[in-house]
Amino acid sequence: MLLPLNDTIIAVVCQLIDDSKAKLAGGDYRDPAHSDIEFCVSQAGLAALDPKQQGQQIGKAKRLRAVLHAAMIDQEEAGSRLVHSLLAKVRACGGFRSGSDNYVGEEAIANARAAFESEGFFLSGDGAVGAKVLSALKGADLTAALQAYAARAQRGSEDAALVAGTGKDLMEATAAHVLVSISNEYPEKANFKALLGMAFIALGLAVPELPEEPGEPPMKPLERALFLAACAANRLRNKEGTGHGKPWLPKVSDSEAKAAIEVAGCVSAYMLAKLQARSR
Repeated sequence: MLLPLNDTIIAVVCQLIDDSKAKLAGGDYRDPAHSDIEFCVSQAGLAALDPKQQGQQIGKAKRLRAVLHAAMIDQEEAGSRLVHSLLAKVRACGGFRSGSDNYVGEEAIANARAAFESEGFFLSGDGAVGAKVLSALKGADLTAALQAYAARAQRGSEDAALVAGTGKDLMEATAAHVLVSISNEYPEKANFKALLGMAFIALGLAVPELPEEPGEPPMKPLERALFLAACAANRLRNKEGTGHGKPWLPKVSDSEAKAAIEVAGCVSAYMLAKLQARSR
């Protein structure tokens, strides 16, 4: 499971590590120590990005911020592994336990929980982290979680292609949510194209089966194109699974998979925006 990596996540993770305020107040250093950070960075394969390897002597938060921001640019998967490793280390040191000498503080934990929540992940009070099981959500909570998945998919994040705990394609899960929100049910046995078509029509969007009308808004041809792109992207899905967590057919290249993920994010985000517009 890849954890999200963006400016907000980096900020809250660095806040969990930062002990500069305690030191300024005459307090003790807090674990994890610089040596722990070095181990985590090396294990993630990001040692070349570590300012310490370049002779810089800087604080823990600043050090991690430099590594994670550099990773976010072109080594997002490694950066995500580092975030996971750091959270595990903070948890192991007692950082989430209020009676511990290494307790990071209520505010830092609240900020981290809110940041992960906005990305469709949970961070429990004791530091456990994971993707939300969307099958347990409904209504506005499910809309928000799907929006987080869609945003990550638009950035090409492969683990956003399938939604946690359901095995469903992101667009399939979004289409089902649209139909449940509008009519309180959806046909569970419908194939992807039929399900997506029903969701598009329920939202008042154009589909290829409905011919172009004279004087129709210029967005309608684009909606038809989005529908076709969604169906094409879904056909690249490996419905049987590979056993290695790769949701794409074996012959699909990384660049093709990334394009399909971005299509899924774009189509899902558009449906969710239209759904929210109905309720205003």
